[in-house]
Amino acid sequence: MKLKLKEDNTGGELLLFKDEAGFDRQVYTKDRFNKYFTIAWNPGKSQTVTIDEMEYEFPPNTLLTLLFNQSFSFEHAENIVAWQFNREFYCIIDHDSEVSCVGFLFSSTDHLIVKLSDHAQQKLQLLSDVFIEEFKTSDHIQNEMLLVLLKRLIIYVTSLAKSGYVPSKKLPDERFHIIRKFNLLVEANFKTEHSVSFYAGLLCKSPKTLSNLFALYNQKTPSQIIQDRIVVEARRLLAYTDKSVKHITFELGFEDVAYFSNFFKKNAGTSPSDFRSKGISEKGK
Repeated sequence: MKLKLKEDNTGGELLLFKDEAGFDRQVYTKDRFNKYFTIAWNPGKSQTVTIDEMEYEFPPNTLLTLLFNQSFSFEHAENIVAWQFNREFYCIIDHDSEVSCVGFLFSSTDHLIVKLSDHAQQKLQLLSDVFIEEFKTSDHIQNEMLLVLLKRLIIYVTSLAKSGYVPSKKLPDERFHIIRKFNLLVEANFKTEHSVSFYAGLLCKSPKTLSNLFALYNQKTPSQIIQDRIVVEARRLLAYTDKSVKHITFELGFEDVAYFSNFFKKNAGTSPSDFRSKGISEKGK
């Protein structure tokens, strides 16, 4: 089942998938014009999810969030319940004061998998049932009702994710928001700015303060986050485009092909050319 609402005046789109065997997303081909954020729930058995050509376990009774620029497919898509929306339907950046998820809930590097209690699953089931009912009710307030439900879903998922992320309830929200802002800034600037000091300056913090803050949350270092984001983008460009390694080097803000190749091999475990060759050979099987 695939349910879809499209706003003709704004281009806003909201979709719900349930028992849909063909549910996936290919950013560089069939979905290149559809920039959907995705919230996927696995209420069934453990399965494999492939994100940007990398395989991950998607455990039972968990939830996964994915950015609009990520390609993915599920081992058993028919067992997944998923919501998708674009920024024209609901912009999480413009409405961050409502949902407080920007720079946290959706990430290009660390795929956020949220464990769900029995109560959380019951609540999600109820919410999905209400979504389906509203999708099937065509009246003058349908768009408004579905938007309210989407906000409620995002807020609820954010609260579940945050409860497993924040090390102590005593820590002020300001610290958590700094991490969110850092992640958002990296997403916007990683192709041109590779140094922690650049982002620290935008946040009016010292690089050391940022490092200490990320350590408090048992997170990767700021430098690792920047490097991981660059590597993720390099993998995408190598796997899904025919751009040369030289072109990718300059696109990602490096001035020397050899330096970029060494950087990629250090972080990805293989050279750019070998990574691309392996991907092409596996697709040909």
